[in-house]
Amino acid sequence: MALQLYPHQIKAINELKSGSILVADVGTGKSRTALAYFYVKECGGSLRVNGEGDDRPMKTPKDLYIICPAKKRDSQEWEMEAMLFDFGSIKVTIDSWNNIRKYDKVVGGFFVFDEQRIVGSGAWVKAFLRISKRNHWILLTGTPADTWMDLIPAFVANGFFKNKTDFTRQHVIYSPYAKFPKVDRYVGTKKLERLRDDIYVRMEFYKNATQHHISVLCGYDKRLYKRVWKDRWDPYEEKPIDSTGRLCYLLRRAVNEDPSRINNAAKLVEHSKRSIIFYNYTYEHEALCEMLSSLGLPFASWNGHVHEDLPTGDAWAYLVQYSAGAEAWNCTTTDTMIFYSQNYSYRIMVQAAGRIDRLNTPYSDLYYYHLKSHAPIDLAIARALGEKRKFNERSFVSR
Repeated sequence: MALQLYPHQIKAINELKSGSILVADVGTGKSRTALAYFYVKECGGSLRVNGEGDDRPMKTPKDLYIICPAKKRDSQEWEMEAMLFDFGSIKVTIDSWNNIRKYDKVVGGFFVFDEQRIVGSGAWVKAFLRISKRNHWILLTGTPADTWMDLIPAFVANGFFKNKTDFTRQHVIYSPYAKFPKVDRYVGTKKLERLRDDIYVRMEFYKNATQHHISVLCGYDKRLYKRVWKDRWDPYEEKPIDSTGRLCYLLRRAVNEDPSRINNAAKLVEHSKRSIIFYNYTYEHEALCEMLSSLGLPFASWNGHVHEDLPTGDAWAYLVQYSAGAEAWNCTTTDTMIFYSQNYSYRIMVQAAGRIDRLNTPYSDLYYYHLKSHAPIDLAIARALGEKRKFNERSFVSR
């Protein structure tokens, strides 16, 4: 078989081992690297790469399981990558994270966990730990863990700690005054850094495309914002606000529904001709659909209810909800992305940006427009993202 690999991919294949986390920017070829590692290192095969070397069949073939985001499973991206390899009669299973528990009794296979989903101590983490005891595995991620706590499942799976309790006993100091368990600081971080470096394989590649992030200032209704914030009053249902989540939602709605925001979005889509627009809330989608219809611009959507394909042609817009479509697809037919509102998660923002920043993009410059206001909640979210962390509603409200 004739396989094309970049030098950064070949280097990563040589460094990977079972239990590794392959860390690389979105769009740098993690999937192909993982499959090549499986073929060569796990199954003892040989590949003809970039016109050099010899093809040899696998000496110790084993079944392959790929656990990935549902959209990536449905788009058959992994199947297309797998077609580049002669896997013969081995069983290749590609399924979503939602179904990971179906495979926790597999023995002697090899698992590729695509994108970081093993955080906390829920059902997915428990299934992952059961799988890791009986199989070889690697994990792929474009956004490394934000905190040491996020790495606990990987540390446990590699045998560094017995369980979460063992980790927290050795390395976590909790705040004594918090009403709920809150990490005050970590101890023994030099050891944690050594353990992390032992399992991290960083695949660095400098793409030809340059990302340009541009802030677009929007206004907001200060009187409405004040009524929600100071009075704790829901102006849409005319009743008191009863939760932190609802308060932040209403503050954001007061900001995001300002006419200046949709007007700025209209100017951007008219200028760019082809653009991907990320949004958070249903009311934003409705406003965007109305705006695009008034402009006569063809558009399609991907969210929790509608799964439409990426548009084609000379002029279009693609409306994507962060929670449904920030991962597992790509587009090389536009250089423009509009973030109609900010997502709370830095990881999700990076994943979303990566949808157009691919190895095979024909563009040398990519433009990302961030619609923001000077409203306190917008500024706080932007500050959290700038510090590469997740925005915390509870901390914002209690400040």
